[in-house]
Amino acid sequence: MESKVGEIVELNNRKCKYTGNSIISVMEEESVKFNLNFKNLFINSQRTFSETEIVYRNKRRMTYNTFFNRVKGLAAGLESIGVKMGDTVAVIDWDTDKYLEAYFAVPMMGAILHTVNIRYSPELIYYTMNHAEDKYVIIRDEFIPILEKNRQMFDFIKGWIFYSDDGGIKTALSPGYNYEDLILREKYELPDVDENSTATIFYTSGTTGFPKGVTFTHRNLVLHTLALYNGIHLAPLEIRRNDNFMMLVPMFHVHSWGLPYAALLNGHKYVLPGKYEVGSILELVRKEEVKFSAMVPSILYMILSYPNLSEYKNDLNGWRIVIGGGALPKGLAMMARSFGITTIGGYGLSETAPVLSVALYNDSVKNLPDDQRFDYSISTGIPIPFVNLRVVDEVMHDVPEDGKSIGEIVVRAPWLTSGYFKDPEKTRALWKGGWMHTGDLAVKYPNGYITIVDREKDVVKSGGEFIPTVILENVLSEMKGLGETAVIGKPDEKWGERPVAFILGKPTKTKEEIVLHLQKYVDVGRIQKWWIPDEFIFVDTFPRTSTGKADKKELRKMIGKPQGS
Repeated sequence: MESKVGEIVELNNRKCKYTGNSIISVMEEESVKFNLNFKNLFINSQRTFSETEIVYRNKRRMTYNTFFNRVKGLAAGLESIGVKMGDTVAVIDWDTDKYLEAYFAVPMMGAILHTVNIRYSPELIYYTMNHAEDKYVIIRDEFIPILEKNRQMFDFIKGWIFYSDDGGIKTALSPGYNYEDLILREKYELPDVDENSTATIFYTSGTTGFPKGVTFTHRNLVLHTLALYNGIHLAPLEIRRNDNFMMLVPMFHVHSWGLPYAALLNGHKYVLPGKYEVGSILELVRKEEVKFSAMVPSILYMILSYPNLSEYKNDLNGWRIVIGGGALPKGLAMMARSFGITTIGGYGLSETAPVLSVALYNDSVKNLPDDQRFDYSISTGIPIPFVNLRVVDEVMHDVPEDGKSIGEIVVRAPWLTSGYFKDPEKTRALWKGGWMHTGDLAVKYPNGYITIVDREKDVVKSGGEFIPTVILENVLSEMKGLGETAVIGKPDEKWGERPVAFILGKPTKTKEEIVLHLQKYVDVGRIQKWWIPDEFIFVDTFPRTSTGKADKKELRKMIGKPQGS
């Protein structure tokens, strides 16, 4: 009788499984299984890079050897207070060495790491912690009062783990444990966690409705780490082992773009800035000789606008930065270049772990004149390994790769989230047609590069035609004297919508001067004349999302446009 696939059969007194075209010993199958988990990803990092340093501000530094011993000690300590495999452990902290230890220890022991967004309101912090089913919390002292004030809401927490840079902690949160007391020194064997187990959960920025939870498995994050690091070696980044890393992407935001994992896998000195303060950041760049970072555009604006920046000019030369979380404006990239800083664009979403593309030079670009390569470097880039990225129309047909036809980016990759936590309806919409829908509108070029022109929810539709706000913001950035810009749509009886540009900072240019600047780009065909905004509004501050981007939903409110329209 013919065996069925997966059926256990007897062969020569051994239990075997029929695979369809062969028979394999069950014992042999079990012995060759190798989980793509954090334990196995970093199995050699401690020994290979034992003396490489991890630095937290000007407060603490340790070697990789010490770090991984502390990771194992923290895992043992968490287990000793009752944390079990599958439990969710929240972390509420700035970008510190303690946070980095939890980044590794929690998933490595088989628990789930919840990176809580500290820029949320107390109500949203409660919502996400309750929704994620957090059981234990690692929390820095300065955040304790926020939760302590509402401690009756957090009765689902089984244990609070506190730490402070400055000494003892007194709190009404209970039961409480001191972080350092949990670093157990006895030998602890990390479990071989199944690669399909959930490793992390965090929540989207929540620009519409409540934040949505996204989860990633060990396998997701291992594959993302390998592809990401493989994808940053081409020019103009050309990352090498002796390049010191400092990420300026919050650790609560999409795994700090996966770069802490990539850095420690490959033996880079890793610098943690704590709370983001420009003076401190620049001192760390100087003292620790930082050569590679990632950040959103607003952080780079803050750095390049720092009053004493000229004091650091020599230290900034050779600094390479990936900009994500929003388009890289050409004017900002040019300003950075004047200080010897190389900036390039990158792209991804919370749902994609996050990196999908980086604006490196492929073979079609690497030998072009510098000004042409520069334009490619500020684009959305080319997909990293394993990413299948398409730009499609409303019926999922690929748009022409002509650099003009606009469509939505849809993707497949082995590390994308399987869906939104406890939200099957939004999950179905996310994965409609078997491809992840990003909601980002883009054009694609014959050489594989893509450029995002807008978010579906942010695009301005005037007279039935799209006005891509990202392109408008980019050309505005090239006008000297203008600060960060954000373009939104304002309701208009005749045209449906008309664009309005918000500009950060005091008025330095008249409307006539700005229009004249934009007209130059009309004349060379980069923008259309009817794209020119009707209004230019200077503001002292931008409302920001929790990830530092200009919050266009709030800007729309400021001009009377209904929320969500």
